[in-house]
Amino acid sequence: MSYATAAALQAAVYARLASDPVVTQQVGGAIHDAVPAGTPPGTFVVVGQGETVDRSCVTTPAAEHRLRISVISNAAGFQRAKEAAAAVSDAMLADPVPVLPRGRVVGVWFARAEAGRVRGTGARRIELTFRVLVED
Repeated sequence: MSYATAAALQAAVYARLASDPVVTQQVGGAIHDAVPAGTPPGTFVVVGQGETVDRSCVTTPAAEHRLRISVISNAAGFQRAKEAAAAVSDAMLADPVPVLPRGRVVGVWFARAEAGRVRGTGARRIELTFRVLVED
């Protein structure tokens, strides 16, 4: 197993979300790799958190990236955040799988989602988790 494909995977996911017309309709260009300073208005996406575990076999090194994508919104209620999260989920699961400069994405699967409020701000946050299997 190697963590060497993690940065390339993040870049590919960012590019996929930024180029998806439904995601951009929902959040514009507000796709980040860290929560912006302060409390930004509207709805935005944060890509980059996750966990990686070894999925190598005897012949092929591989890693499962459990990628978390956050949708955060200060709109009243959860509807706006859920619409944006649905667009992100559809974009992540669309064919073809992302192409990486190193490694090969074998598949992308939805794992879970959790909706809640951001403490102290009242904003809504939906954490989407995807399993991405990458052979190196």
